Amino acid sequence: MASDDIAQLADALSKTHVGDGELSYKGLGLKLDNAESAEQLARDIKQYQGLRALRLEGNTLGVEAAQAIAKALENKDMLQRCYWSDMFTGRLRSEIPPALRSMGSAIMSAGARLTELDLSDNAFGPDGVKGIEQLLKSPSCHTLRELKLNNCGMGIGGGKILAEALIECHRQSSSLGAPLRLRVFIAGRNRLENEGASALAKAFQLMGSLEEIHMPQNGINYSGVMALASAIRHNPELRVLNLNDNTFTKKGSLPMAQALRHLRNIQVINFGDCLVRSEGAVALAAVLREGLPILKELNLSFGEITEAAALVVAQAVADKADMEKLDLNGNCLGEEGCEALREAMENMNKGDVLESLRMKRAVMKENGITTNGNSPVSPNSPAEITSFLSCPSAERLLQLGQLRTHLQQEVDASEPQKAADVILKIGSLYSEDPRPRPLFWILSMQC
Repeated sequence: MASDDIAQLADALSKTHVGDGELSYKGLGLKLDNAESAEQLARDIKQYQGLRALRLEGNTLGVEAAQAIAKALENKDMLQRCYWSDMFTGRLRSEIPPALRSMGSAIMSAGARLTELDLSDNAFGPDGVKGIEQLLKSPSCHTLRELKLNNCGMGIGGGKILAEALIECHRQSSSLGAPLRLRVFIAGRNRLENEGASALAKAFQLMGSLEEIHMPQNGINYSGVMALASAIRHNPELRVLNLNDNTFTKKGSLPMAQALRHLRNIQVINFGDCLVRSEGAVALAAVLREGLPILKELNLSFGEITEAAALVVAQAVADKADMEKLDLNGNCLGEEGCEALREAMENMNKGDVLESLRMKRAVMKENGITTNGNSPVSPNSPAEITSFLSCPSAERLLQLGQLRTHLQQEVDASEPQKAADVILKIGSLYSEDPRPRPLFWILSMQC
């Protein structure tokens, strides 16, 4: 290494935090390409006695550097917590699996028993999940309590691999008399969609130990929501459920409401941007009246909920002593509906609980439709079209059935920017097919 590089690395490492069994290189911005560049870091790890937590967030590791660090971890049998998010910035996706495999193998060789593994913000895709598959199946993860894989681009394939690994871990740990009892699962922004979510639901149901589930922005619609609802019934200790920005509709909202009846410890429910709709909101209100005794937060924002249904929800929280936040922003309320809702909450001495009711994306008429950020949809577009354009996928396009003809209405020559956006969203679903597909053919496909 050049002397300047060595000096820069030494300066960064001088800022390393050491204490309480934790060795932290968090946010140092180290670019470790090979064994030589990771030599000092590996030496620090090797010399640290009683290492329980290792923070490597905010640095970037190449394959050889990861192998050097792995070598230093081979005798760290007390290691419990690996904070390894944002660890491969600027790396080729092909570099990530072997780097993860080497570090995972070291943990297994050491006989460490992990309680927390955080690999969030590493865009490693399904292959990256394969890189940690053996670790997740091993005795080193029989004791795992928190698994964080937010924003990793796992996709459907990665979700399935992850689910099978967790199921196998539970099977092996159960055979030894100490079944896996995962408490926290975080996997937002991973494009898991229905198949990935359904696969994970099987693992959740098997474990039955979850206290927090965070799966926002995963392109899950009602069939995946129904699978998750079935799993949630079997996790009675659940405290936090965050499925923000997926698509429930009535078909998913009603089973989810029924599943919540089985939970006595739930404190936070986030179904914002989920199109729970009025039927779903009323069903949730019924559950609120009958149960959920310690609920603190309920987010039903941007769900196409009418004024009448919103008022039913408001009335249902009247007796919730622990309620701190009710978010009904961005629904089909109109100005008069917002005022009626505020008045109802104030009359129940719950005015401070209601989140502000901004009309940024709210619908001004009871049967209107929300807008979609940078690409507004027509006021008379069906909700399914709105949902599809907000998070397009081939599966969702097929599920539109005859409603696909409404997409043609969104391609309006008088609004070229909007029309181009719609065409690009639809066209992107056919990138794997080299044959040209005219728009009218795409829109008129039969399921």
